[in-house]
Amino acid sequence: MTGQAFRKFTSLFDRFLVEKSAAETVTKGGIMLPEKSQGKVLQATVVTVEPGSKRKGGEIQPVSVKVGDKVLLPEYGGTKVVLDDKGYFLLRDGDILGKYID
Repeated sequence: MTGQAFRKFTSLFDRFLVEKSAAETVTKGGIMLPEKSQGKVLQATVVTVEPGSKRKGGEIQPVSVKVGDKVLLPEYGGTKVVLDDKGYFLLRDGDILGKYID
């Protein structure tokens, strides 16, 4: 079903769509965390990527991530996009802080 949602939406230039990871609701010791004490979610998975932006010479500057990459996001930023009642965030390639390597 989410595949159809992405066919209805295309990001442009050097932007890509990410899905934020779920917030930690239980500590390693098994204690349930209330919503107010849960930290901001700064990790996300890339779900769509466009080829990149054009340089002055007409060549395309490729995006530094690919679908499935786990990335570190800034605390603020990105544009929220709702597709089929599910929330995603649209970011520029320069907005990400880092990429997790498996």
